[in-house]
Amino acid sequence: MNLKELTQSVGELEEEKVLEMLNNFVASNPSEEEAGKAVAACQEGMAEVGDLFEKGEYFVGDLIFAGELLTEAINVLKPVIGSGDTTKVGTIVLGTVHGDLHDIGKNIFKSMAEAAGFEVHDIGIDQPVQAFIDIVKEVKPNIVGMSGVLTLALEAMKDTVDGLKEAGLRDSVKVIIGGNPVTKEACLHIGADSFTTNAAEGVKISQGWVK
Repeated sequence: MNLKELTQSVGELEEEKVLEMLNNFVASNPSEEEAGKAVAACQEGMAEVGDLFEKGEYFVGDLIFAGELLTEAINVLKPVIGSGDTTKVGTIVLGTVHGDLHDIGKNIFKSMAEAAGFEVHDIGIDQPVQAFIDIVKEVKPNIVGMSGVLTLALEAMKDTVDGLKEAGLRDSVKVIIGGNPVTKEACLHIGADSFTTNAAEGVKISQGWVK
């Protein structure tokens, strides 16, 4: 399979072509490593979509469509991404923090984490601090993932980490934050363990924590 062509097709939102390429690819009985490269190529296509959105050539609808396309792509690839063994590698609680309604990045991370063998409890968007505390108490996850796209989400993330501390839960979980505004400085300010602006990298970090 031509990975460059796959990246380009994802970037151009050519749904039929992308799915046709991936279905043919899966039918060719690829190795797990090859499948990983296909996922990476799809993600590069998503990055291109993000760039075009920032340049004003794509709009929010295109971003949402791209997110759905990536989810479809991952679903096609799931059987060959090494989720063959059904053993759970870990549990992640995932949500978009209060004041933020974005869920594209979160959903992409969720698809990829599930493909990597995590059990993901997605509590949705605009979630108050208490919602995170309640679900962490209930499912006792290894990892809490917080997503946000708006700059104000950073304070909401800090509130959430502070809330987990007050509830005595902070030490039992690793916290990863994701989204456009997150930086190393923000990560330190919020008190998270790690940050990422790339779903694949986020999954790698999470895998490292549960190994």
